[in-house]
Amino acid sequence: MSSIFTVSILQSALELGCIYSLVALALFVSYSLLNIADLTTDGCFTLGCSVGAVVTLAGHPVLALFAALGAGALAGSVTAFLQTKMGVESILAGIIVNTGLYTVNIAVMGFSSNVSLFRSESIFTYAKELIPSEWYKLIAAGVLVAAAGILLALFLNTRLGLSIRATGDNADMVRASSINPGFTVTVGLCVANALTGLSGAVLAQYQKSCDINLGTGMVTIALASLIIGETLTGSGSMPRRIAGVVFGSCLYRFLVAVALRLNVPAECLKLVSAVIVAVAIAFPYLKKKAAFARQKMSVRSRQEG
Repeated sequence: MSSIFTVSILQSALELGCIYSLVALALFVSYSLLNIADLTTDGCFTLGCSVGAVVTLAGHPVLALFAALGAGALAGSVTAFLQTKMGVESILAGIIVNTGLYTVNIAVMGFSSNVSLFRSESIFTYAKELIPSEWYKLIAAGVLVAAAGILLALFLNTRLGLSIRATGDNADMVRASSINPGFTVTVGLCVANALTGLSGAVLAQYQKSCDINLGTGMVTIALASLIIGETLTGSGSMPRRIAGVVFGSCLYRFLVAVALRLNVPAECLKLVSAVIVAVAIAFPYLKKKAAFARQKMSVRSRQEG
């Protein structure tokens, strides 16, 4: 048992959990707040990864993060345009943009399926010089995620942020309040995909490589992290909900790491991920059914007594 739960596994899970939590925060904005199933996530994650990798190769690792933010926001604006101006359903708009991004991503990578960053500096090499600790990668990723989470919480409590939240609850009410729901949807999707692009860029610098298929299944992983976090922390203030999403992402990565340590074949990793996602999605419903069953048993016992 001690060989399964080691410090290195915990460290790696926390590092990847922090990086992938940015995608979970993106789905928190689009799925939980705007009530939109945005399937742009997979392609946008690879877009951020490829843009970040190319700019990092040019010797600008910090600028690469901002470039990935801009690229992600641009992808989100295209998805929003299809929804709000062209009348395309949200799921179809995401599929269309995600399909088109494959060509864009491979073009950004110089029509190569992968890019290596082993000889390039990154934000993690800077962190290694500044932080004399083996945990420098986690500290760097944690600071970045904390900054993103704080900025997101502040933004969502502004007038525009509250309008975005209200759009997801009742678009007709927002429209009656003289607020253009198309504008709020566009801003929300731009913010969400900007976070997704940032996550891809950070991961590229973390693992010193970028692959064209890196974003495959990312929306499923992020959705699992989001649901795990929201299930465990419940509703509450915006900072609490954001912290819960980050915690859910770290917990998900830890479960995957444990599965790998239990000698689960690499070919079965997708199946393990699917099971974790299914359990995470079904857990709130099962929890509600269990509470109802306990209440029913309690009423029956009182009647018999």
